[in-house]
Amino acid sequence: MPDFSRHIFMCINQRPKGDPRGCCADSGSVKLQEFMKREVDRLGLKGSVRANKAGCLDHCEYGPSIVIYPEGVWYWAGTEADITEILEQHVIAGRIVDRLLMPGHRPPKRDLNPLRPEASSFKA
Repeated sequence: MPDFSRHIFMCINQRPKGDPRGCCADSGSVKLQEFMKREVDRLGLKGSVRANKAGCLDHCEYGPSIVIYPEGVWYWAGTEADITEILEQHVIAGRIVDRLLMPGHRPPKRDLNPLRPEASSFKA
């Protein structure tokens, strides 16, 4: 069994139509989560990063919600480019993607550990 260094959870919860809180699935999270799994493979992260489906993460109003552990960093993502940026910057290079941080959640005060230390100079 692989020893994952990161677990990425993305909400794919489906709420009833018209729910005032909104719904990540209605914002495209199912397709984005499938894309995230393909990107993990494309970027050579399979076996060290697990891209998981999640039920409701209680942030429906912001669109597709993502939380990455062990750091506990919360993001929202609306496009495939957002997913790629999170994987390349946060996971590989060890840098917070400020523009995609979930409102109300501060990033950890400690440094992130890049999966590929040589990628810390990676430019978006």
